[in-house]
Amino acid sequence: MSDAPNVERLNPPGMSFPGMSQAVGCGDFVLVSGQVALRDRQIVCAGDPAGQSEHVFRNIEAVLGEAGLTLGHVVSLRCYLTSTDAYQAYATVKNRIFANNPPAATAMVVTALVLPEIMVEVEAVAWRHALGNPTSV
Repeated sequence: MSDAPNVERLNPPGMSFPGMSQAVGCGDFVLVSGQVALRDRQIVCAGDPAGQSEHVFRNIEAVLGEAGLTLGHVVSLRCYLTSTDAYQAYATVKNRIFANNPPAATAMVVTALVLPEIMVEVEAVAWRHALGNPTSV
């Protein structure tokens, strides 16, 4: 079965994983899968929620770039954290990036993420017509 003509699968080089797309474009929206602090399939910034948050937003930026979008197109974020202690570091990074045009956002603490060293995972929704102007990561 083929995709509808207005659905696109987005996977930046080096970010492909079996069984998932890093993002799916559906008409005017791009849905970005949960991003974590991985580079070349290796965890980065272990034990550092601020560093992991920075890397997560770089990954989101790279995925959106495949659709010709930027972080300025993000209209919604959903963040999963493995501890309440990690929230302030994540929030500081998010608030710096989206200082002028913050998206709708939810943050929740979960028992664990896929790998124990991962402290932060963020999903994003981007709208192709948004005109936000975030600070780059």
